[in-house]
Amino acid sequence: MGKFLHAFFSPLGLRRAVPQVWDGFQTNIKLMVLAEILVLILALVVAIVRGLPGRWSLPLRGLAVAYTDFFRGTPLILVAFVIAFGLPSLKLAVVSSQSLFVYGVASLTLIYTAYVTEVYRAGIESVHPSQRMAARSLGLTYAQTMTHVILPQAIRRVVPPLLNDFIGLQKDTAIITVIGLTEAMAQAGFYSNDFFSYAGYTVAAIFFVILTIPFARFTDNLIKKREQRERAQLV
Repeated sequence: MGKFLHAFFSPLGLRRAVPQVWDGFQTNIKLMVLAEILVLILALVVAIVRGLPGRWSLPLRGLAVAYTDFFRGTPLILVAFVIAFGLPSLKLAVVSSQSLFVYGVASLTLIYTAYVTEVYRAGIESVHPSQRMAARSLGLTYAQTMTHVILPQAIRRVVPPLLNDFIGLQKDTAIITVIGLTEAMAQAGFYSNDFFSYAGYTVAAIFFVILTIPFARFTDNLIKKREQRERAQLV
């Protein structure tokens, strides 16, 4: 037990590891923020495409379905390898000359856009059809109905599950270390090799937990408030 505590929780080791791991953890935060912004935008677009009416939109809906099915079923680590090592080998202009950071953001965005698309779609479908019909009867176009009636209600309803997905995204930024990007896990590994101590991994875990807990508590609070509103409406 003493060896375990010394290897992972040595006070001196933890104190030494903090600056080095923090330097890498800043990359995790940047990955998370950029990927979340892109996911929020792209997933909403894909969700809207999946709900387009009419036969003319059938090919677009098919592409949206194929995208979500494919990337929800593909491991992030595999996508990261394909993008970070496959694209450069193709020698394509611009696409093959990006940094590992860009490839990491692209990998996270592709995977989590597929998940968040389904969250958005569930929110859109949860809005009662009478709302759509009432808006159209007032003369609103399909685009106006979605923009002013459906999406505002749908997005409010899916905020808690969106935050849960982003908690997962935040943790999955650690997987991007497999492509050679120097982030918290990589720095923890460097520290372990330099000082023969696993305290760096403990520090990395602490950083991730500190970042995750506020998300989790905020999500719990939103769910609680929504349940209170729903119970109040039933009274």
